[in-house]
Amino acid sequence: MQAFIENMPKAELHVHLEGTLEPELSFQLAQKNNITLAYATPEALVAAYDFHDLPSFLTIYYAGMGVLMTEEDFYQLTWDYLAKARSQQTLYAELFFDPQAHTTRGVSFVTVITGIHKAQIAAKAQLGIDSQLIMCFLRDMSAESAMQHLTMAKPYVDWLVGVGLDSDEKNNPPSKFKAVFAEARAMGLKLTMHCDVNQDNTLIHMTQCIDEIEVDRIDHGINSLEDPVLIGKIKDKKLGLTVCPVSNRFVVQSLTAKEVQTMLDNHMLVTINSDDPAYFRAYLNENLIELQNEGQFSKADMATLIANAFNVAWLPLEQKQAYLSILADYVENN
Repeated sequence: MQAFIENMPKAELHVHLEGTLEPELSFQLAQKNNITLAYATPEALVAAYDFHDLPSFLTIYYAGMGVLMTEEDFYQLTWDYLAKARSQQTLYAELFFDPQAHTTRGVSFVTVITGIHKAQIAAKAQLGIDSQLIMCFLRDMSAESAMQHLTMAKPYVDWLVGVGLDSDEKNNPPSKFKAVFAEARAMGLKLTMHCDVNQDNTLIHMTQCIDEIEVDRIDHGINSLEDPVLIGKIKDKKLGLTVCPVSNRFVVQSLTAKEVQTMLDNHMLVTINSDDPAYFRAYLNENLIELQNEGQFSKADMATLIANAFNVAWLPLEQKQAYLSILADYVENN
C-alpha cells in the first residue's frame, strides 16, 4: 500500500509556499541576507516547532518567513517545493502565497510574485510539474489591506488562478472580505477560503463562504459534517474540500481519517493535502500514508481521493481528463 501511494500520480491543492520553508533553506537564506536566527542549528529550529492550535502555529510561521527577502529567495523557496512534490509523483499543484506577510516587512509585491512565477516556469520545463498560483489574504488584517493587495495583483492577474483567505479565523468571518472577493471574481479569479478544523463559529463561516461569497472550493472544511444542510450545499455545488490530515492532528490529535471516510461515503469531493509541510514535517505522500495507516483506506479509496483533487483543480476540462487518464492507467496496473 505504501508503494502504491508513493508512486501514484497526484495533485495537491492546499499548500502554502511559506509553509514549505525547510530549516536548512531558512539558515541558508539567513546567512545570505545577514539575518540572525534565534536558533543555532536547523535541528534546534525544528525542536522549537511547539504548536498546539492555530494561533500558536501562526506565531512561529510568520517569524520563520523573515528570511525571505529577494526575488531569488522566493524562486528558491518555490523551486524546492516543486522539486520535492515532483519527486513524490505530484504532477500538478496549486500554490498559496501570502503577499501581505512580506509587504508588511518591506518586501515588494513584485519581488514576491516574480520570484515565484519564474520558479513555476522553470519547474514545468525542467521537472515536468505544472502549477498555478493562489493569492491569499490574511484575515486578521483589514479588508482595506486585502483590497490594496488585490489592486497590486492586477498587472499580474494572468499569473494567478484564484484568491484565498487564511490566517487567524477568530473574529474574522468571510463576510468581512465580501467586497474583495467580489472584485476578484470580476477579475476572472477563482475563490476559496479556509474554514479550519474546530475554529470559533466555523459552521457560520462555512455558510457565509457558500451563500455570501459563493466560493468555488473550501479549504479544510471537516466541520461541515456537523451540519446536514451544509453537507447538502457542498454536494449540490460540487465544492472541493482540501483536507490536511497531519496539520489537523496538531489541533484535534487525529488525522481525521474517520471524517475523511464519512466524506467519501457521502460522495463529497474531499482531497488530501500537506498544508505547511516543512512545519508539520510531512509532504503529500506522508499525509496520504499516515491517513491510510489510521483509517485503513482501500486502494480504491486512495485513488478516489486523488481523482477528486484532479476533478476539483482549477484546470480546463481537457487537462483534467488527461491527468485522470494517467491516474486510471496507474491504478489499473498496480
